[in-house]
Amino acid sequence: MKSLVVTAFVLTFQISNAQTTHEMKLNAGIITHKLQETKKFYTEVLGFGVSFENEFYVLLHTPGQLAEISFLQPNHPSQKPIFKSPFNGKGVYLTIEVENVDNVYKRLKAQGVHIEIDIRDEPWGDRHFAIKDPNGVGIDIVTYTKPEE
Repeated sequence: MKSLVVTAFVLTFQISNAQTTHEMKLNAGIITHKLQETKKFYTEVLGFGVSFENEFYVLLHTPGQLAEISFLQPNHPSQKPIFKSPFNGKGVYLTIEVENVDNVYKRLKAQGVHIEIDIRDEPWGDRHFAIKDPNGVGIDIVTYTKPEE
């Protein structure tokens, strides 16, 4: 899993105007009661590393550190109300692009990870399968291929 990218949540691009150019990086966060289970899943199953951690927050990075995602404990007294409500497990997904989806699929199956969508090819050019994290977030693991003609 040398080249792993969380495409749904990390975006680096240029914003240009007449006077300056700024780079922007997006780091998505999920508020969850399952902080330790989530850390364990992303580090042990998907090979992420820990960029930062304290008792109520963990920031994880993909192998190669191309992307990050964070998880926050709900209702923490240090946080304002906008960052207190826990995620309800629906309406969010991640796409993780890998060099060889078949190898990742075989490895996760061998680890006993439950596969939500079995590996398959799509006419628009994806070869992919899907799993879920402990919070119910769907994770689409994909290698992009040429679309069918």
